[in-house]
Amino acid sequence: MGQQQLLLLVLGIVIVGIAVVAGIGAFSEGKGKADRDAAAVEAMRLVSSVQAWKLKPTYTGGGADGTTSFANVSLRALGITPTSGTDVYATTSGCYKLVAGATAQIQIWKEGSNCSGSGNQLATVTISDATTSGLSWAYN
Repeated sequence: MGQQQLLLLVLGIVIVGIAVVAGIGAFSEGKGKADRDAAAVEAMRLVSSVQAWKLKPTYTGGGADGTTSFANVSLRALGITPTSGTDVYATTSGCYKLVAGATAQIQIWKEGSNCSGSGNQLATVTISDATTSGLSWAYN
């Protein structure tokens, strides 16, 4: 091969290499965003279930007991079988823990974590009533 052909071959290899590296970076960034979006969607599904539970009369298994407390809410009360522990629910998008009390909290952890430490926690949703204004998100 001539010198010009070798130069074009090397240049072509360099350009393809740069394109592959840029593609891998873009894919990784997109996957991370998709994972966060999936965790937010799952959290909103749980929030909706908690709010629907609070509006349902107590004689049908709900929490409309005339108080503002969420003390009796649990994953089992929402019809969700906990993955482990009492109120921990794990999916492919993350790990969710329901904490009942005067308000209900849904704590969100990254996929693959054990839901026990604050290092991997992504966010906490606090539900104070069954309206959209009764939600507050805290991101870590």
